[in-house]
Parts: sequence; structure tokens; C-alpha cells
Amino acid sequence: MKQFIFYLIGFMIMFGISLLDIEQLKKIGWPFYGLAVALTAGLIVAPESIARTINEAKSWYQIPFLGSLQPSEFLKFAFLIVVSKVIISHQEKNGRPSYLADLWLLVKIGLIVLPPSLLVYKQPDTGMVMLYMAMILPMILFSGIHRKLLIVFTAIPLVLISIVVVLYVRFNDFFTEKILGALSGHQVSRIYGWLQPYDYIDSSFQVRQGFLAIGSGEFIGKGYLNNNVYVPEKHTDFIFSTIAEELGFAGGAFVIALLFFVIYRIVLITVEAKDPFMTLMGAGISSLLAFQITQNIGMTLGLLPVTGVTLPFLSYGGSSLLSNFMLMGIVMIIHKSYKGYMFKRED
Repeated sequence: MKQFIFYLIGFMIMFGISLLDIEQLKKIGWPFYGLAVALTAGLIVAPESIARTINEAKSWYQIPFLGSLQPSEFLKFAFLIVVSKVIISHQEKNGRPSYLADLWLLVKIGLIVLPPSLLVYKQPDTGMVMLYMAMILPMILFSGIHRKLLIVFTAIPLVLISIVVVLYVRFNDFFTEKILGALSGHQVSRIYGWLQPYDYIDSSFQVRQGFLAIGSGEFIGKGYLNNNVYVPEKHTDFIFSTIAEELGFAGGAFVIALLFFVIYRIVLITVEAKDPFMTLMGAGISSLLAFQITQNIGMTLGLLPVTGVTLPFLSYGGSSLLSNFMLMGIVMIIHKSYKGYMFKRED
């Protein structure tokens, strides 16, 4: 019942945001950013009575009658608007790409994004920080920065990933001592539970139970609410295992297709956008949702490490649901700029 209420609130917020024009949206960017950062920082000093630690993470405020509020979810909305504003302001001021000017742009984006992201990482919530990066990095790629910076910006993560893979395969002792030694205990256990699920039984329990739930659903599933395989957090992070158990392979495939159809429509809407500010926001939203869906389903299937990332619009949780509806409100603003209904086929 509580989740149904959040759906209703989410729809109202989405349509409320859709009534704004671009200039009004820009005006709320910095105030909303300040509020979201303040609430996120407040968790550090908030007493347990209003900010309980759940699953080793202090990420939520307890709100009477409504449940919990996760400020880090709303940083996505704030980052999207503020980073887009900074990029567009930079483009208008500098015109053609310039190495030094564009380097300063990256510094400004870093100053906006990294301090709040560090607060979220310390909660700890690595998955949320990954979502921020999945949204912002494509926006930077679409910002038209200088070619040399673009090459470096793209190459650095690829090189780092390659180094980590080589260290794990060829220098496992060094990888364990230096790389994993820099992470917290629960992060290390999740990585080992992913890489060696049958050697680390306790760490991989959630993933293995997810396998059982998905496999037991077979092709057409057991039926709605007929799930009997115990999966930790099956209503939130591992909701896809419940979907596959109850609706089978057919239902799981349909849900995946439906989610990616929404992304497909967002991409088409973004391509038609008449304003660079809207294009950047559309690119950020579509890349965020694509990464979030891939990460959630990938970790449920054991293809990716467990990060606590939810499945958009389907996982239980009010903050995640509301933040996604807020992003969809922005998509509606973008589409409104050239008129039409979001899911109507273009002529």
C-alpha cells in the first residue's frame, strides 16, 4: 500500500515538473542542489533516531508515516540540471573548443559532483556513485570538449580497468593486498562473492538464491505472488529474481523489453530536442537508466558484482521511485518543447 502511495505521489511530481518551462527548470537547479547536498551531509551528524543504519549503510532519514527518505537519490536530479547549466554556460562563453578552457570546465564539474559523491561513497553506497558517473560522463562526452581532452577522458577509465584485470589475473597477491585492501570489508566480500561464488558461500548467498529463484520460474513462471525461494532483498535490489520466478523467462524478457523501450523513446525524444541544454539532460537520463537496468539485472544474474542498485520503477523504495519520476518529468519537458505525447509514434 505504501509503495502504491509513492506511485501516486511520483506521478503527481512528474506531471508537476512537466508544467515547468526550461528557464524555470534552470532556476531550481542550484537551490535543489544545495538542499540535496545539505541533506546528504546531514546524515553524518544525524542521530540514529532519525537516520538509522540499515545494512551497514547510513543513507536514510526516517520520516513519520511515510517511511524513509534517501537524499542521495535526489542528487541525480540536482546533478543533471546543474551540470547541464554549467556546460551550456561554458559553451556560450567560449564558443569553439579550447584545451585550457575545457580543462577548466572539467574542474568545475568535478567540484560540483565529487564532494557530494564522496559523502555518498562514505555512507557507504558505491552503487549510487556509479549511477552518478553513468549519468554525468556521457554528458561530458556530448559537451563538445576539446578532442585531446576527450581522448584522455575516454582512455583513462579503459586503462584503469585494464590494469585491474591484469593485476587480478597475473598478480593476484598484489591485487588482493593493494587493490582490495583499500576497500571496505563488505565491498571486498561482494567482489569475491561475484568472482568466486562457490568458494565464498556466505558472500555469494544472495546471488545463488537469485539463481534458484530465476531458474525455478522456468518459461512461464509460478504465477503472481507464488514465489517460495528465499532471496535477501528480493523486493528491492533483487526484484528481477522475483519477477522471473513468478512470471518466468517470458515475463522477465517482457519486463526487460519494456524498460529498454522507455529508454529508446527517451533517446528519440532527445534527438529531436531543439535546445542543447535539453539534449544534455536527455543524454544523461537515458544513459543513467540504461546503466541502472543493466547493472541491476546483471548483478541478479551474477554477471556483475552486487552493488545495491535498484531496478527503475519496479524495485520497492519511495526515494528511488520518486527520483525516477522526477527525471521522467524532465523528459516530458523536453518532449513538450516540440509538442506531442511521449509514447506517440512520430510521423
